[in-house]
Amino acid sequence: MKLGFVSAILPEQTLTQVVQFAANTGYDCVELMCWPKGKAERRYAGVTHVDVAELSDTEADEILQCVSDAGVTISGLGYYPNPLTPDEAEAAIYSEHLKKLILAAERLSVDIVNTFIGRDQTRTIDENWHRFKQVWEPLIQFAADHGIRIGIENCPMFFTEDEWPAGQNLAYCPAVWERMFEEIPSPNFGLNFDPSHFIWLQMDYLKPLANFADRIFHVHAKDARLDKAKLDEVGILATPLSYHTPKLPGLGDVNWGNFFSVLSDTGYDGAVCVEVEDRAYEETLEERQRALSQSHIFLRQFIG
Repeated sequence: MKLGFVSAILPEQTLTQVVQFAANTGYDCVELMCWPKGKAERRYAGVTHVDVAELSDTEADEILQCVSDAGVTISGLGYYPNPLTPDEAEAAIYSEHLKKLILAAERLSVDIVNTFIGRDQTRTIDENWHRFKQVWEPLIQFAADHGIRIGIENCPMFFTEDEWPAGQNLAYCPAVWERMFEEIPSPNFGLNFDPSHFIWLQMDYLKPLANFADRIFHVHAKDARLDKAKLDEVGILATPLSYHTPKLPGLGDVNWGNFFSVLSDTGYDGAVCVEVEDRAYEETLEERQRALSQSHIFLRQFIG
């Protein structure tokens, strides 16, 4: 396995600064964020370390030289919008940008693009299903045609009231994954697995590692602490941030020893990238860099 981090937590730094920090800290790789340039749509979004919309061959060569000089690799290109938003014109923009990520990944010899399936949050899974097939069958085919795998993160994107009542990402649980992969059986369609979401959903985060071993293309290392006393007060129908807190690896409820024991048994040898969303470490660039350094020290006991 390779240990890396998600570049979204260093938005004020250039690509060169990000990969140099990764190298200096001892990381093997970085998942580079590729949002369109402009204002962030939400927290941790809108970060552009690779501008895929304007990527020339010369710029691609410069990026490859940059990461090579630093001695790290690119684990994947990341972009996490809602391609199934009910505004179809907006959704089309997201899908077109995903195609640009796929083309950029091919140019950069990176074989993974990470994203969300998306969802119309006011509709059931069944009511979203036609749009899912309509949008994703051609996108997965486009990715396959260019030799790129698509890793779908299992975050429900339901944390706050504006994402009520069902969140903005269909692909949050194994039952939906099974249905997705049955509908689109392409070997280029898989998961970017994050165990932290299973903590607040109160689901087993180890079982899917074996059950979907051939579909796990990329892994996010983020933790979460469930506040049982608060949950007892507000119940599971409350917005999730009212009873759980995203934390750095090792500071929440994920048993990382068990996690890596099962993950290694599956034969997984891809990237495990720290995703910092711990607000206790977010006030300054220095604190966020410290969060990455601390996470590196903790996770190196599991990834040699």
